[in-house]
Amino acid sequence: MKKSILTIAVITATLLASCNSNSEKVENAEEKVVDANIDLAKANEEYLAEVEKYRTETNEKIAENDKNIAEFKTRIENEKKEARADYKKKIEELEQKNSDIKKKLADYKADGKAEWEKFKAEFNHDMEELGNAFTDLGKNNVK
Repeated sequence: MKKSILTIAVITATLLASCNSNSEKVENAEEKVVDANIDLAKANEEYLAEVEKYRTETNEKIAENDKNIAEFKTRIENEKKEARADYKKKIEELEQKNSDIKKKLADYKADGKAEWEKFKAEFNHDMEELGNAFTDLGKNNVK
């Protein structure tokens, strides 16, 4: 009889111990989920802040482009009639490209980090090409 009481006590203790460890496992898992959600929210905030910072910086560059266009328009007034027509055409193309870039940036919706990186790479390429076009126009205009 002592053996059976002892066996029942051991079995009961084992069952209670395993119940506790399961409840502890659930609590640990819940804590990990909460931590993961906090990390996700923080990463999302950082991502959105990066997007907003990029938009601000890029809008400043676009505004600088607008300023350069206005300066080019003023400078070409002193050029010969034939050259002036060519410059006006080039300036109109630059204005359109600048406007398109501005619209592309305004229309971008934050679709996730991977899409953002892809968009930013393409956008940076477009901005670089536009910057080169401004440089080229400036070199031609100086002649």
